[in-house]
Amino acid sequence: MIKSVLPWPLAGILLAVAFLAAIAFVKPIGVSTQFVIFDGIIWDLIQPDTIVIDETAKTGFASPNAYLNKSGGKYAHSIANPVNYSFIFVISMIVGAFLSVLLKGDKPHNSLEKAMPPVWSDNFGQSTKKRYIWSFIAGFIVLFGARLAGGCTSGHMMSGIMQTALSGYLFAASAFATAIPLALILYKNK
Repeated sequence: MIKSVLPWPLAGILLAVAFLAAIAFVKPIGVSTQFVIFDGIIWDLIQPDTIVIDETAKTGFASPNAYLNKSGGKYAHSIANPVNYSFIFVISMIVGAFLSVLLKGDKPHNSLEKAMPPVWSDNFGQSTKKRYIWSFIAGFIVLFGARLAGGCTSGHMMSGIMQTALSGYLFAASAFATAIPLALILYKNK
């Protein structure tokens, strides 16, 4: 089993400090909206009239797409000007995760263990293809649900609870009420 570089209580405290600093100095951390922004950037590259300058819009940008145009063109503005705190934060998360993998000292000695944790292989077999496919499907469902709920785990649960938002508490209760029984059903062998 792969061990964490930091003890979990220290990692939790550092995460809380990072979230508190973000709330105090910039804005609450939320990630899933940036996937919408990224999709909009790609869409606007393919179909250039997806985002247009609109002097009458609150943000100065608009879109014929109602979702991108909501809140006075807030998403349209972010798509037109993606270099902002939230977008850089998401890119930094990806780069940070990659650096963490490179710098971690207790790497598994074989590549199969890295791609196939024992808890997965004990329950679903040794197929890395099957693991990657199901990981992608699960990630898609989580991201779809996050956008449907108007925010992701970091936005609703972590930032939301820190701000004592009722939606944060409801989201956390719902996530755990769903995840725990599902994990018990899926991972019977561990």
